[in-house]
Amino acid sequence: MKNILLIATGGTIASQPTGSGLAPQLLAEDILLCVPALRGLCHIDAMQLMNIDSTNMSPICWLTLASCLREQYERYDGFVITHGTDTMAYTACALSYLIQNSSKPIILTGSQKSIYLQDTDARRNLYDAFIAAQDHLLCGVHIVFDSRVICGTRARKMRTKSLNAFSSIDYPDIALLRDGRILHYIRETKPVTPPIFYDQLNPRVFVLRLIPGMNPEVLRLLSDSFDALVIEGFGVGGLPCYEQEDFLSAVSAWASAGKPIVITTQVPHEGSDLAVYQVGARAAAQPGILQAYTMTVESVVTKLMWILPQTHDLEKIKQLFYTPVAHDLLLFEGDE
Repeated sequence: MKNILLIATGGTIASQPTGSGLAPQLLAEDILLCVPALRGLCHIDAMQLMNIDSTNMSPICWLTLASCLREQYERYDGFVITHGTDTMAYTACALSYLIQNSSKPIILTGSQKSIYLQDTDARRNLYDAFIAAQDHLLCGVHIVFDSRVICGTRARKMRTKSLNAFSSIDYPDIALLRDGRILHYIRETKPVTPPIFYDQLNPRVFVLRLIPGMNPEVLRLLSDSFDALVIEGFGVGGLPCYEQEDFLSAVSAWASAGKPIVITTQVPHEGSDLAVYQVGARAAAQPGILQAYTMTVESVVTKLMWILPQTHDLEKIKQLFYTPVAHDLLLFEGDE
């Protein structure tokens, strides 16, 4: 039997009613007791690393998780992390950058309803997560939810209440789970070299969602407080002109300070392409401007947090940003 470590962090799966709404109350051992079938599946150790609503998840928590996985990595064949759904995609991305080249499965799961309820999705998701954590073909960070195995850098929560909460954005599901078995759609290449662990993140990254008529002065106001900016533009991306150059000059000020700006899109699928329209091409010509292409916002944000402690040089930032990690960046012919 394989040795699997359960790392509990809280979330809906561990929640019970309180006087002011649901809050994480159950501990790792309580969660395991709710799924007796796990006893015959593998040898499980449990660790309660934190017990928070995932709204309270932060870069400090991601570093704590990565440190725990680093300390326990040699002792176990795989890992299951129970987590709230609201920020699970961010955590999956962050761990994909903090722990690279892992030959062992690191599986995040949770639920839309608490495991203490009768009509919950928690027990099935947890059982499936342990199936995935001991699978000999899976490696690296994935989300297991609603019988699907989703690459950690491609996941996004698309529904607030439905049990099929997560989608894989512009990338196929890695596998499907049925009756305790995995049907692999994609066979991942297992690393043959040791994993690489990182222990720093820079949280000074801001996401700005454009709205029609936005005052470009907001870019200047943000520049003193943040080291990188992600702009969620319209359609395939671009910066508004409004018959003047204020947005472009505000962007230039960021570049002059050695701070990158990434332009992505508010549209969930198919990504950015600044070459299509004049408003995009003018933006792309500015120093310090990068584009997300098919990267999710979650992966863009956490990748910048991972890159910034390593270098302040815009060219090196660009090189690291455009280097694919765990399928985060899918380029078409002719792209960067």
